Amino acid sequence: MAYDLIIIGGGPAGITAGIYAARARLYTLLITKGFGGQVARKAVAIENYPGFEEISGQELIQRFEKHLRRFEIEIKEDSVVEIKRQNENFLVFTETKEQFEARSLIVASGADPRPLEVPGEKEFIGKGVSYCTVCDAPLFSDKTVAVVGGGDAGFEAAIALSNWAKKIYILEYGSRIKADEVNQERVKKTGKVEIITNAALKEIKGKDFVESIVYQERDSQNLKTLELQGVFVEIGSQPATSFLKGLVGFNERDEVVVDPKTGETSTPGLFAAGDIDEVPYKQIIVACGEGAKAALSVYKYLQEKGF
Repeated sequence: MAYDLIIIGGGPAGITAGIYAARARLYTLLITKGFGGQVARKAVAIENYPGFEEISGQELIQRFEKHLRRFEIEIKEDSVVEIKRQNENFLVFTETKEQFEARSLIVASGADPRPLEVPGEKEFIGKGVSYCTVCDAPLFSDKTVAVVGGGDAGFEAAIALSNWAKKIYILEYGSRIKADEVNQERVKKTGKVEIITNAALKEIKGKDFVESIVYQERDSQNLKTLELQGVFVEIGSQPATSFLKGLVGFNERDEVVVDPKTGETSTPGLFAAGDIDEVPYKQIIVACGEGAKAALSVYKYLQEKGF
């Protein structure tokens, strides 16, 4: 029997879509490798989600998940690798070789960390190179590390690392600091952070583990070396959309093009929400709103189809 709806993704958009779908009594399956997405991986302290003056990303997602599980909704811990259209329905294939059918889909698979694409990066993943401050900061107690990428994400990573590392460099590619004033002040108060602007990372070096990085001063073109033991990558993310190729339209950033009123893609019955779509503001509260909108739109779509 086909599901009314399959939701792909367990971040804020997917969880919110699940809550709304369950409340609408849609026969729903949510597929996710794990709950949280980037919020659980990166958000150390959240201060702009209404109702919580300050809460960690992990705690907020735990509350989201607990709320979701109050409802009658099936949850499958797996990864989607392919989607096919079958008449007006969709076939969803997972990493564990399972297959599911649904009348509609909401894809809220989020985004993956954007790699640096420099020599040494892949070789030292798990050996000093990390994309998750929340996960790995304790491993760098009393060590020197670099955060590659400025802006709020980079500064928040440095603030979290300051509880463990003895010295932190922030490498900002641009000529000016883009983080907001609050984060700049917090970084300054740590007394552990040195900010290097106009810095382009060129190489990560070491033997068994990271030992140094080489960066270029973009104004002078001079190469500089920093001796350190860890590199945290904070240069943004890329939508996790590989399994949607051939089904939907994409913009130049590989984000899914959607109808801003409904979240529907170019394929009828297939909706997208959260960090994978082209909505410009990648915020938790925006993702939740996108998930709610997509679920409400699915309900209307199914009603119009006579289901």
